[in-house]
Amino acid sequence: MTNKEFFMKCLEQEHPIFLRVFQALPEDKLDYRPHPRSMSAREIGGRILSDEFCNLGVIQKGEFNVDETEKNASLQEMITEFTQTHGELEKHLKEVDDQTWKEKKAKFSVQGQLVYEQPLGEFLWGVLFDQVHHRGQLSSYIRPMGGKVPSIYGPSGDDPGM
Repeated sequence: MTNKEFFMKCLEQEHPIFLRVFQALPEDKLDYRPHPRSMSAREIGGRILSDEFCNLGVIQKGEFNVDETEKNASLQEMITEFTQTHGELEKHLKEVDDQTWKEKKAKFSVQGQLVYEQPLGEFLWGVLFDQVHHRGQLSSYIRPMGGKVPSIYGPSGDDPGM
């Protein structure tokens, strides 16, 4: 199995877990934050979604620019956009050959300023890890928000798992 094939397998396995975490969020409490310096649940959800756009953007155009504009999306809008973007990401990822995976440079900018540049495969892995990190943050918000924490990699106190 190539690195790209393993990435695609991991991406496919993680997607339903992201959806379970999103779906467990109480929609009327998306502004919850455990501390004034913490992001709100809505902001974390937006970050996870932005990462999905980011991966799609670097595959399609070789770069992604964060413009730092905040979206005030509803939970259902986030879930819908995440699912649609994920489908596009998987479709375009299948078209990436091994040389492109290893050698094509992916650029990440914030408000037009280049922050870093990496080979595409390394970049995509880094963004997936960032998403998993933010999903962990978000999952820790669910119970204080009044929701039930879903099974992620095994049972939770609220969900015995699959």
